[in-house]
Amino acid sequence: MEMRQTAINDAPAAAVQAWSGKTESLRPLRARILQQIGQWVLIFILATATYLFLCRFVLQTVQVQGRSMVPTLHDSDRYFLNRWVYHVHAPHRGDVVVLKDPTDGIYAVKRIVANPGDALYLKGGHVYLNGRRLNEPYLFPNTPTYTYSKSPDELVLCGRDQYFVMGDNRTDSFDSRMYGPVHRRNIVGALVY
Repeated sequence: MEMRQTAINDAPAAAVQAWSGKTESLRPLRARILQQIGQWVLIFILATATYLFLCRFVLQTVQVQGRSMVPTLHDSDRYFLNRWVYHVHAPHRGDVVVLKDPTDGIYAVKRIVANPGDALYLKGGHVYLNGRRLNEPYLFPNTPTYTYSKSPDELVLCGRDQYFVMGDNRTDSFDSRMYGPVHRRNIVGALVY
């Protein structure tokens, strides 16, 4: 009789032990699922942060709007903007850059024609830089460059961290001839074309 009573008393203990064994086997499964979800969330966050970092500070695509850079660039063409390059060195004369237009804050694509400390003189449809006529092979042959002021000639001195920019399509470009030299902080990066 004692044996039978022991078997009956052990039955609930065996059922509880069997049930706890199932919950113990479920715990590692739940932990693995939660760990997997956590890994996917972490990968998503890192991928998003990397994308945003690259687009904000390194490289992004831009689309040219308008005809101010013809013949070098054309309306609706897409190019890469190197945002990192000017963290390594200063902008150079001849670079095609994306800048924030100082008059309305929109982004524009222009060419740097004069650097800080340069003297730019516009006269008779020609551009003179530091006393010498500027060679501009990126323009259509015999393209004149006139001032937008009432005066037929204009002398501009670029101050510290100032750059004189113009579009390559000199007859159809809103540029430094209108708003003056742009400050370095307005230059976003160099166009890769």
